[in-house]
Amino acid sequence: MSAAVRTGFVGLGAMGAHMARHLHAHGLLVAVCNRTAPKAAALAQELGVVAGTPEDLARTCEVIVTCVTADADVLDLCRRIAAVATPGLVVVDMSTIASTSAIEAAGILRAAGGDFIDAPVSGGVEGARNGKLSVMAGGESTTLERVRPVLACVAARITHMGPVGAGQNTKAVNQVLVAGIAQAVTEGLALGEALGLEADKLLPTLLAGAAQSWFLEKRGATMLRNEFGVGFKLALLHKDLVIVQQLARAAGTNRSVIDQSLADFAELMRQGHGNDDISGLIRLKRRSE
Repeated sequence: MSAAVRTGFVGLGAMGAHMARHLHAHGLLVAVCNRTAPKAAALAQELGVVAGTPEDLARTCEVIVTCVTADADVLDLCRRIAAVATPGLVVVDMSTIASTSAIEAAGILRAAGGDFIDAPVSGGVEGARNGKLSVMAGGESTTLERVRPVLACVAARITHMGPVGAGQNTKAVNQVLVAGIAQAVTEGLALGEALGLEADKLLPTLLAGAAQSWFLEKRGATMLRNEFGVGFKLALLHKDLVIVQQLARAAGTNRSVIDQSLADFAELMRQGHGNDDISGLIRLKRRSE
């Protein structure tokens, strides 16, 4: 694989478009693809690259990065790519899916002479925008080294967690912590609000001590202003936690945070708040009038 790795990007959503721009800034991006073709065409025109289908990318790229929503999307992309791929093509999937689906995807690519890395990320839209994501990678170490220049464009940290599927298992652990922290922070700030504490004093005080967290720092002020359009959609975390719940059930571990968060996010989705950032959970924590 050449030093300037010819890279395509599939999935130009809230995080994917930022990641694609970083690849372009490093001279690696040659083509983009999106389920809605006009979005891909617009970004391609902006960056001076090609917009095409997954098959088009498979014919011209050495690495294809995918960042899509669901397991079925990833598997469909891998089948379409594998059908026309030249040997040696690597798909790097940065979506959040089940580890079993990642293993299935790897089998599809390897049968066609390619390979697969599951590389989910943490760091939110801000991390994607700033190129400072934490990448949790699963796959062969030699394959990971081949695609490391691609991942380095968007990452503050790249960790090889083990074979294919290990990256997604790490992301499952991450999502339990994300949900639990969101539960604690929203409940605590709802209490502070009810007690009449001033946000401009409360937040810096909490952030200076043991209660500090990324979520409190990045979302505390916005949620107290009822601004919920800033980050990770709670409907997507709900989707992730369904996967995590199945994993935890099979592992036999306690699921109290997972189960409560699934119930809470389902209720918010029922109320029409599925596109809110996960800090919208504070809606359920505030006292009823």
